[in-house]
Amino acid sequence: MQKLLTEPDQKERLSLVYVNALAARAGFTTSEPDLDRDSVDLRIQAGGRFRPALELQLKATASLDAPQSGRFSFPLSIKNYNDLRCEAQTPRLLVVLELPQEESRWMMVTPEELILRRRAYWLSLRGRGEVSNRTAVTVHVPVGNVLNLEMLQTLMERSWKGEVF
Repeated sequence: MQKLLTEPDQKERLSLVYVNALAARAGFTTSEPDLDRDSVDLRIQAGGRFRPALELQLKATASLDAPQSGRFSFPLSIKNYNDLRCEAQTPRLLVVLELPQEESRWMMVTPEELILRRRAYWLSLRGRGEVSNRTAVTVHVPVGNVLNLEMLQTLMERSWKGEVF
């Protein structure tokens, strides 16, 4: 049987699965824009006063280099960079899902577990300066910026408070 999804398509879908699972566990809703014209792949929404939200550009890679000085480098298209660095009422974040190099290890299902290997990291590019690059720019993501359940809740709380990040 022929696959319909390419490897990049599969990575993209796994990044959506990762963040959707975190959001569901946190009790938040998610939605995908009809078209990704503004570098937003997923919106996460909470309830309550002010209805805080986050807008995410999702990426996935199986080729992250070893961190240097507590951060790793990730190439990002200029369009995504410029869209994510602009001021917006809703915080916008880059989320990078790290997958194992071996495709067969990305995900495993057993009778007791659903395992999606590795983890995702987040980065705010708000307020970053213009660059002269025309196609891509390298951004540096701190290894401590792990996107897990607690961090998602913290980021949503920061959005609720109107913090700039």
